[in-house]
Amino acid sequence: MRKMRFGLQARAIAVMGVSLLIAAIMVILWMARLGAFQTEVRTLGGELIGSLYEQEAQRRGISFAGDLALALVNPMYYSDSEQVAKLVNALEAQPLVSYVRVFDARGNLVHDGSETVADFGRRMDDPLADKALAATQMLLQRTEHVLEVTMPVLLGEQRLGGVRIGIDLDGVRAQQAAAGERLDSGIEAVGRRHLITGLVLLVTLLLLTVVVSLYVQRTLVQPVRSLVTAARRMEQGDYEVELPDAGSNDEIGELVRSFSTMSQAIARHDREVRKLAYTDALTGLSNRLAFRQALESRMVSASAAGQRLALLFVDVDDFKRVNDTLGHEAGDDVLLRFVERINAAVTSHGGSQSLLARFGGDEFVILLGEGDTAANALRLAEVLVAELSKPLSLSGRDVFLGSSIGITLFPDDAADATGLLKNGDIAMYQAKLAGKNCYRYYSRAMDHAVERRVHMEQELRGAWERGELHLVYQPIYRTRDRRLVGVEVLLRWQHPQLGAIPPSVFIQVAEQSGLIEQLGPKVLRAACMEARRWEAVAGGEQLFVSVNVSPRQLRNGDLSDVVVACLAESGLPASRLHIELTETAVIGDEMLAASLLDKLHRHGVKVWLDDFGTGFSGLSHLRQVPVDGVKIDKSFVADMQRDPDDLALTTAIIAMCHALGITVVAEGIEQEAQFDLLAQRSCDLVQGYWLGRPLSSTQLVQLLKTSP
Repeated sequence: MRKMRFGLQARAIAVMGVSLLIAAIMVILWMARLGAFQTEVRTLGGELIGSLYEQEAQRRGISFAGDLALALVNPMYYSDSEQVAKLVNALEAQPLVSYVRVFDARGNLVHDGSETVADFGRRMDDPLADKALAATQMLLQRTEHVLEVTMPVLLGEQRLGGVRIGIDLDGVRAQQAAAGERLDSGIEAVGRRHLITGLVLLVTLLLLTVVVSLYVQRTLVQPVRSLVTAARRMEQGDYEVELPDAGSNDEIGELVRSFSTMSQAIARHDREVRKLAYTDALTGLSNRLAFRQALESRMVSASAAGQRLALLFVDVDDFKRVNDTLGHEAGDDVLLRFVERINAAVTSHGGSQSLLARFGGDEFVILLGEGDTAANALRLAEVLVAELSKPLSLSGRDVFLGSSIGITLFPDDAADATGLLKNGDIAMYQAKLAGKNCYRYYSRAMDHAVERRVHMEQELRGAWERGELHLVYQPIYRTRDRRLVGVEVLLRWQHPQLGAIPPSVFIQVAEQSGLIEQLGPKVLRAACMEARRWEAVAGGEQLFVSVNVSPRQLRNGDLSDVVVACLAESGLPASRLHIELTETAVIGDEMLAASLLDKLHRHGVKVWLDDFGTGFSGLSHLRQVPVDGVKIDKSFVADMQRDPDDLALTTAIIAMCHALGITVVAEGIEQEAQFDLLAQRSCDLVQGYWLGRPLSSTQLVQLLKTSP
């Protein structure tokens, strides 16, 4: 038998076989380690992603709830349902926000983001409601699908209510699962790539094994470790993560770039959220939250240095009229132009350390803390009143607004930010009471005045339903035959504890608080119903009824609809209803007044201009605004006998109105001599205590029965 030779080729093959076997074993061992490493990375990455998304969801909920609770303080304190709805709807549009519920101090629902708020005023009774309503501080509750954050709405130590924000945990889990899937996909792709690398290692033996090991270390281990390190930094809130360029276009490089892009997006979103939280979106000024933080910091510094600060609370007068008549876009344009004027004034007179912020709507706050702050505040207020009262050209017309400014000083008036802001608001309100377009300094007496006004407003709410408000009727006589032809409707308030409250007091409160918009239609309806009942006893000539309408009702734009509804419900003929508008209300916006009065005329309702002569009006106003009659103010009638100028002016008004075909009514007739002077000058109608005092409906019926 021939002996087999174990030659070089065989040895080479054997060596190669052994080498391949060794390489295979090494590859197998390496692949096993790689698999374990991938599992570790997948587990660690999944845990980090889960923790990151969970904490981010919780952070968002707490941030949203805190911001909304702060933003709702003023709207809930002043019962501004429109602003509450705007804030709730804006937050509900945020991603992952499942629901937003705002409740008052009694646990009743104020707003839930829906258009109708079907459960408005009802106590919330869902499974999480009890703990939420009882919470006096931030509260986290969790169900399988929702993470709920409850935050109380506080005004100082007063709890106005709270907000409940639900974060959609299903959405968070979906995002978490998607991120996990992307991570798993990247890791699996890397595993497949290195399986191929392992097969190559079988051919390249030990040397290539070393090379490939180094390659794996550079292309896989280091990037993944960088990702883990970056994820941990992001978990701690550091979103500004810079990852080294992987230098490849494979799955690992794509994973690194994707992670880098994701971190940049999160960082950008975080900056945007912070900007939204501290910046007013329309004007770019600091908002309430940012100003409050800056004010508290400046107050600490000023207190330590023994310095004073001055705060100016600026409110644009009659801004709502711009939105109502020209639209919100025009209103935004007006605000931006006002900001330009305020900025220019603050830059010129406020000093380099001044701070300007918008508190929402038409309210601006200015903080001064340089030099003689009291003198600087006075000079700046004077400049602002002058600059902001200048006309604005808008849509081809000049708009006159003006501003009311409240000034308060630290530490003279308050020792904390809350008190200082409250005092500025009170002083601004006193400027509005003083006639607007002016400034007022805060004083301790203002607190009592505001308390009295708030108490009066609270008592006035519901006074009609409680039967405390009632109507009386001032007789109006025809001059030529002294015949009773109509009545003016007057509103009286008989308070059970305070007694009779003068109309000059409570009507002003109703106007300023907006309650007049609720009382006006009720008065109009009651007057029409009463006038309809008089027809059976009025005899030949039916009385007309004259009802006063406030400027607020005129600006709302729905006056004609309210009048038509009252006439239809009562059955009163339109010719027997007269609407009285003050002269100053009509002059405030003649185009709007002319449009509304034209609608009333088309329905057959007559319009009278009350207090004629007190608003410095002239013939041009009577020509532009279609009125049927004017009422000469009683201040002219009272001095006709003693003051030749008043007599001449009254005579001129009567002649001017008759030339235009307008009826003239004189009010405040208290003497026979006044009546005779007006009769000689052909004044059409008169009213006053000499002719008859205001009567109840029953007294008026008795007068009608006895009248010829």
